[in-house]
Amino acid sequence: MQNIHKMKILITGASGFIGSFIVEEALKRGFETWAAIRKSSSKAFLQDERIHFIELDFSSQERLEAQLNGYEFDYVVHAAGATKCLHIEDFFRINTEGTRFFVQALIATQKGLKRFVYISSLSIMGAIREQQPYDEIRESDEAKPNTAYGKSKLEAEKFLDTLHSPFPYIILRPTGVYGPRERDYFLQIQSIKNHMDFAVGFQCQDITFVYVTDVVQAIFLALEKGEIGRKYFLSDGEVYQSATFSDLVHKELGKPWWIRVTAPIWLLRIITSVGDWWGKKTGKMSVLNNDKFNILRQRNWRCDIQPARQELSYDPKVKLAEGVRRSIQWYKENHWL
Repeated sequence: MQNIHKMKILITGASGFIGSFIVEEALKRGFETWAAIRKSSSKAFLQDERIHFIELDFSSQERLEAQLNGYEFDYVVHAAGATKCLHIEDFFRINTEGTRFFVQALIATQKGLKRFVYISSLSIMGAIREQQPYDEIRESDEAKPNTAYGKSKLEAEKFLDTLHSPFPYIILRPTGVYGPRERDYFLQIQSIKNHMDFAVGFQCQDITFVYVTDVVQAIFLALEKGEIGRKYFLSDGEVYQSATFSDLVHKELGKPWWIRVTAPIWLLRIITSVGDWWGKKTGKMSVLNNDKFNILRQRNWRCDIQPARQELSYDPKVKLAEGVRRSIQWYKENHWL
C-alpha cells in the first residue's frame, strides 16, 4: 500500500476481542485509525492516544449516514457483531440488519472507499462433511448453518453478494479465534484451573483454531490485495483433536489435578435447553445455550485455507501450543487467572 501513513481506516467492534487487536495493528502500520464504539463500550484495550473515536448506531441507516457524513475512510473493517444473544431475532437484528444498514450508509457517504473487510465465521457452513474420515470444508460447499449465529452471518454475506460492483467487499471466515482478552475459551481455561474439564460426544471430533494475530494478519492482507467479492476461510493450518486444547491448557497451568468428564450428546441437549430457559428467565445469557449445543456437537471443523494462502499470501504464524502459552501468560499477568 502506498502512502500508507495518509490512509484512514475505520474499525467497528473496536472495543471487542478481535477489534482491539485490529486497532493495534493499524496503528503499527501508520494508519489514521478510527475506532467505532458505542457509548457503553469499554476502552480498556483502546488506550493509545493516537486512536480517534466515533460512535456508530447500527440500528438505523439514517443515523449511520448522519454519523459518517463528513468523514472519508480509505478502508473499513467490520468486526462488530453478536456471538451470543438471549433471543434468536437479536442475532439477525445485529449481525444481518446492522451490517446491511452500515454498508448502505457507507455506499451513501464513502465514495473513495478502497476495501471493506467483513469478519464472518466458519459457522456459516454448519455441520457438513461429517462422515469419517472428515474432509475439509471448502468455499464451493453449500452453506447449511445450524445456529442462529451462523444463519445471521450468512444472511449478511448474502446481502453483500447482491451488491457486486462497485462496493469493494472481501469476506473472511475464521474458525475458532482465541488469544489474550478472549472470554469464551477463557471459561474453559478457568474450569481446568478449577480442576474440571468438560467435553461432549464420544465420536471423533476434528477441531481447528486460529490465533487472533493471524486473523489480523489476514485482514491487512485482504485490505492490500484481496479480490473483491472473495471469501476466505482462516485457521492455523492444523487439525486438532477435541482434547488437545484441554491438554495444552492443563500443561501450561502446571498440571493441576483434574476430572475429565465426557457427556453424551443427549445430556448436552438437556443442559443447553435448561441454560436457554434460565437465560430468558433471568435475562442473563448462559454459556451453555441452544445455539451453543449445535456448535459443541459438530464433529468436523476442518476448512480449506489454501485460497487464503495462495491469493493473500496468508501464512499463519502461531500454532495452538504457542498460542495457548501466550494466552495463559497474558491471563496470569492481567489477573484473569
